Amino acid sequence: MKIDSWVGNQEVSRDVISSTLVHRIATTFGETSPQPGEALPHLWHWAFFQEPVVEAQLGNDGHPARGRFLPPIDGRNRMWAGGRVNFLEPLRVEAPAERRSTITKLQEKHGTSGALLFVTVEHTYAQNGTLCIREEQDIVYREPSSPKLKSTLPVPKTSWQDNVQPSPTMLFRYSAVTFNGHRIHYDHPYVTEHEGYPGLVVHGPMIATLLLHSFTRRHPDKIPRYFSYRGIRPLFANTGFHIGGVELTDQQFSLWAFNDDGPAHQAEIQYQEQR
Repeated sequence: MKIDSWVGNQEVSRDVISSTLVHRIATTFGETSPQPGEALPHLWHWAFFQEPVVEAQLGNDGHPARGRFLPPIDGRNRMWAGGRVNFLEPLRVEAPAERRSTITKLQEKHGTSGALLFVTVEHTYAQNGTLCIREEQDIVYREPSSPKLKSTLPVPKTSWQDNVQPSPTMLFRYSAVTFNGHRIHYDHPYVTEHEGYPGLVVHGPMIATLLLHSFTRRHPDKIPRYFSYRGIRPLFANTGFHIGGVELTDQQFSLWAFNDDGPAHQAEIQYQEQR
């Protein structure tokens, strides 16, 4: 089967935005847990709609074996590269919801680290017949190569900064609440011996969530409507980093995660003023 034939492949997942899992996510981030009927905080929806797969159907990296929903790309490492999220209406705690996923694009590229296959997946999230979130997720399959540990880009200037100390426990808990079996986040021998990283890798989605939460804490009067994010290089457990942002134009901010080795993740947010 040709890879292009996977474009249009669809999957439907249904879930309840349960208070139990919401409380576990809140504890992972040190946040206050919303009550039933209240809005789910931005990007916490990534912990839901996870289709469980028995261990026998997982690949060596801990991801579900390719060829189910995503195309079968053997011999490459899979990473969540970035994405774009439109926030239309909030998902509500303790209400059932549905996610519809469609592979919309596959694109082969060649970079300094070798061949890269980008897979774009569109997700739509609905609750009580109302479309709440529309997002595109970029997944990259890269040939095994030495990871990029430093950036040539300058350390960004920000108007505020928060400090993050990602511990192995924090990474394990985020893997648990998102039911993410990817071994680079919790299996030190695997990530160092098989994928060439110097330590446990901080989840890209967790960094994106921390960036957006940093913005909403600093600007409670601004309602996020559009959020785009991308990984530049990995960050690691037990190595602190900073998150912050700066205003670009009216109703638009640029957000960064970075340390002394330069920027690691970059995001942009568009918002509307709360009335």
